[in-house]
Amino acid sequence: MSLHVQLSGLCLPTTRAIPTRHFYCRSGPSPASLTPSASASLPHPAIQIVGGRTSNFLGDLSTKGAPNSDLVEKDWVDFEADLYYWTNPLRPVQWYPGHIAKTEKELKDQLRLMDVVIEVRDARIPMSTCHPQMDAWLGNRRRILVLNREDMISSADRNAWADYFTRRGIKVVFSNGKLGMGTMKLGRLARTLAADVNVKRRAKGLLPRAVRAGIVGYPNVGKSSLINRLLKRRMCPAAPRPGVTRELRWVRFGKDLELLDSPGIIPMRISDQTAAIKLAICDDIGEKSYNAADVAAILVQILTKLPSVGIESLQKRYKVDADGQCGHTFVQKLALQLFNGDSHQAAFRILSDFRKGKFGWIALERPPR
Repeated sequence: MSLHVQLSGLCLPTTRAIPTRHFYCRSGPSPASLTPSASASLPHPAIQIVGGRTSNFLGDLSTKGAPNSDLVEKDWVDFEADLYYWTNPLRPVQWYPGHIAKTEKELKDQLRLMDVVIEVRDARIPMSTCHPQMDAWLGNRRRILVLNREDMISSADRNAWADYFTRRGIKVVFSNGKLGMGTMKLGRLARTLAADVNVKRRAKGLLPRAVRAGIVGYPNVGKSSLINRLLKRRMCPAAPRPGVTRELRWVRFGKDLELLDSPGIIPMRISDQTAAIKLAICDDIGEKSYNAADVAAILVQILTKLPSVGIESLQKRYKVDADGQCGHTFVQKLALQLFNGDSHQAAFRILSDFRKGKFGWIALERPPR
């Protein structure tokens, strides 16, 4: 039996048959406007608040004509605010295995040898996969930005990010490390940007040498796969999980390009927990760092707000009745129906389906204004 209590226009379901862990799904001011007094006035964690500031962020794309850009931008701001409230009560996501600290130190030493740096990010979350110290490390060194997994976002998102980085004077290449799309363009661009290296060497009476390009980025964004595609053979270990590459390794691409494959680097402490949740959803952080059921529940709530997915698509795919927009209730129902009550297996199924593109081309971030 399910009871529904109406409070300030929000539906608060309480399901007696299925115990749930509670977290906020609410509307409210933006995260930047929060104060200690405002945080103290939040509802008690025992209350499960579903819904959010907007009923469908990104607007209703099924209506005639293009959506108003200001409305779409407001929907994304509202989405980020909702995501903040959903993640705020959860255990912080932190992951910093020992080899990353060692890698970070070695990478800083190798930077002085690099003619150009290739930074790889996940095209679904370009801002969340940007290391906060990367700009300080690279300084004025030549840089190419690669947004990998371009096949997992829409052409509209691709164009929006291309315009955003181009206006900031950043060379950007979209790639698909698995299929090799964008890799040849990347190789040509790296050689072009570092062409003056050998011009200067000849002026000094030195013989030309291969251009040195270092490939850096977060774990599991596709750095090693990109190198293997460039080389057209498996030279670097690669697997669809974080932490496979454990040491720095130089590999040669033809006679005029050397590539440095490096393990993923991530901040020692992730202060932005909405970014951490996105990393978990996209499998760009170790799975031991987060509770899969919590992350899957937030993903369900994101998907229910997307016009291209929605509650009906989730119900049809998993044959589970969605109870409003409460992610934890959905995960628990799926666990009871398909996995003998194992919420971890149910959560993994939802996350795996998203990572494999079963819900379509979905970016979790849009360019900031």
